[in-house]
Amino acid sequence: MDVRKKLEILADAAKYDASCSSSGGKRKAGKEGLGSVEGMGICHSYTPDGRCVSLLKILLTNFCIYDCQYCINRISSDTARARFTPAEVVRLTLDFYKRNYIEGLFLSSGVIKSPDYTMEQLIEVARTLREVHGFQGYLHLKAVPGASKELIDKAGLYADRLSANIELPTDGDLKKLAPEKSFAVTGGTMKEISARVEQSRAERQESPKAPKFAPAGQSTQMIVGATPTPDAAILDTASRLYTRFKLKRVYYSGYSPIPLVDARLPAKSPPLVREHRLYQADWLLRFYGFRVDELTPPEQPDLSLELDPKLAWALRRREAFPVDVNRAPREALLRVPGMGVRTVDRLLRIRRWHRVTLADLARLRVPLTRMKPFIVTADHRPTGLIDSSRLAERVTPPSTQLSLFTSAREALTGEL
Repeated sequence: MDVRKKLEILADAAKYDASCSSSGGKRKAGKEGLGSVEGMGICHSYTPDGRCVSLLKILLTNFCIYDCQYCINRISSDTARARFTPAEVVRLTLDFYKRNYIEGLFLSSGVIKSPDYTMEQLIEVARTLREVHGFQGYLHLKAVPGASKELIDKAGLYADRLSANIELPTDGDLKKLAPEKSFAVTGGTMKEISARVEQSRAERQESPKAPKFAPAGQSTQMIVGATPTPDAAILDTASRLYTRFKLKRVYYSGYSPIPLVDARLPAKSPPLVREHRLYQADWLLRFYGFRVDELTPPEQPDLSLELDPKLAWALRRREAFPVDVNRAPREALLRVPGMGVRTVDRLLRIRRWHRVTLADLARLRVPLTRMKPFIVTADHRPTGLIDSSRLAERVTPPSTQLSLFTSAREALTGEL
């Protein structure tokens, strides 16, 4: 099979992996090197089903010894198979980079022979790029769960970011659909990466010449909608991963039906807006101080598809409003619907000089119609709005086609 045909198969197979981002990487080539890592990251593209993918994003191989029922590359699948050699991946990366098609490489793989053997193949690609060709572009390597500590340590010295996929929201889901995998094994790999990242940072504080280990940290991917697991459990798992292993990102990927599917799997993908709501809730957990049980209480374990998670919380907790924007602490302001992190920080600066009015908020371009029932300003005090039975109807945005560009902007600014 020629390289072009392999590329066609293995680039297509990689589109199901969403845990790809170059944010956080910083490196510039010297006189003898090639490429650099910019803050904007590697190139991204959107597939017809709305998934964000990156170029060059490929699998080393889609052969796999595991039989995960939700995966197109499982051993029992009749999908076309292909396998690159490490040298072929290196050549493709350099050729695409020199043509300015890509800014880095995202390399994952099916598991061949064993986790250690697969990890060795991935490392060989990274080692050749870095040591033989002086490639300084972005490298994101898949950390194969169960690979030895020595190999994970080696991979992190070449890669900007490592990612071990947790795959499903609960260990019970894995036992049902991917019995060869477990939270314990994947968690062990994440723990090793986390420990090495911390160790590297400590060593570099003592000596700037100490080697970096995965400077852009680690991420993971969770498939949503393959099982009936509610959003509360999904967010709880994500929250624990952030806390225990200091992950940079958890990526949520809606389940995509595949040919010859297991009868236990759904026939349809979950609505795309569910991924969007999970990303919004994820942002609220990481940067707004919310807890999982606030966003998904026991009586409502799934996020609303109609309302963003913060607005839905505010409508359930009306006793916390209205909030006086001239007196409230930052933590309370962050919980006001429509008020994002940047808006709150600007507001805190403005009120050092004068009392904040609606005109000030309008100049900050906040959604005033949505915010007004929840705030008090120098010239505004809502009367009875917060207790109105029609408040939800009043503040609910009209239904519109979900925009990928709006989602991307929210992801960058955190304005919820």
